[in-house]
Amino acid sequence: MSKPAAPLKGRAARLARLMPSTGPSSAARTPFVLLVVLLLGGGLITLLLLNSALNEGSFRLSELKRDTTELTDEQQALQRDVDSRSQPDALEKRARELGMVPGGNPAFLNPDGTVRGKPTEATAPPPSPSPTPSPSASPEADAPAAGPSASGASVGPSGSPSPSGSVPATEPDPAAAPSAENSPPPTSPGR
Repeated sequence: MSKPAAPLKGRAARLARLMPSTGPSSAARTPFVLLVVLLLGGGLITLLLLNSALNEGSFRLSELKRDTTELTDEQQALQRDVDSRSQPDALEKRARELGMVPGGNPAFLNPDGTVRGKPTEATAPPPSPSPTPSPSASPEADAPAAGPSASGASVGPSGSPSPSGSVPATEPDPAAAPSAENSPPPTSPGR
């Protein structure tokens, strides 16, 4: 059947004397097995929690990227609006709608305090001829025109001030008021 174990020699004999063999002990293995199971279970739970946190962060990141894209598009649209309103033609048109006229010749001061050039007053271009109001026009239409002429300012046929430079105190045109309210204040193109 089985052959008896040969006697151990040398190093193996010394090790055998240090570790007595009392037989297999299941009591010594139970804590080790429990420790390994607890470590594996804790590791799996930790991985699950870490994975959940990463997924949550990934969803938040994609949401923030979407918001950033929308805000960037909005910012570019606003910048296009600013650029289109800052063009010289658009500025000139809005200035004329507000009643501004091009300036005259400027005068400059030299470093020694002398004046170079002769300044001239800015004058409005002659108003374009407009159709004359019919005699059936309401007296309210004539009331604003009478106010400025009573104060000494002359008004042209279209209700705009004469080239004398004085500004009439008339009511604002209701058709022009909404465009002035909706337009943002002018900005310099360098901003």
